Amino acid sequence: MRTEVRLAGFGGQGIVLAGYVLGKAAAIFGGKEATLTQSYGPEARGGACAANVVISDAKVAYPSVSRPDVLVLMSQESYHTYKGDIRAGVKILYDNDLVQVEPGMPGEWIACPAMKLAEQAGKKIVANIVMLGFLAAVTGMLPRDAVKDAVLSSVPSHTKELNEKAFAAGYEYGLRAVGKGG
Repeated sequence: MRTEVRLAGFGGQGIVLAGYVLGKAAAIFGGKEATLTQSYGPEARGGACAANVVISDAKVAYPSVSRPDVLVLMSQESYHTYKGDIRAGVKILYDNDLVQVEPGMPGEWIACPAMKLAEQAGKKIVANIVMLGFLAAVTGMLPRDAVKDAVLSSVPSHTKELNEKAFAAGYEYGLRAVGKGG
């Protein structure tokens, strides 16, 4: 089984870190194989940014994402850049406060107010971790604890409590979004 995930937003949102954590969750804590490639615009902050993660049960022979199974969109620019990848059967997880979707788009659209949930958890900067929790809940591609452990082992120790809170907020929101939570 090969799953291709593209996370996209703008520089400064922690998109590459989210991709790294997702790959780590798969390879270190989930017993799978994973690769990460990234791309970003010339600007350090504010420019387009994407992290592409391939997760597989077998060795990954081709590390690039060509037809994402899951697309995470955290900015309007990322929506415009990657909407050509959207087809029937693709799960699109998006921050509905930051991304306006055209009517009639194919795929399974699942909204998460990641920035708002991050702010409620303590800081907007953890919106990427909120989205990882959301992704874990709505896709089920990796066990919750694998993703949570990858998050907590990847962030500075003084931010662990904040990141754990952000992950939990996204995960709980995701469970409610797919009808599995209260």
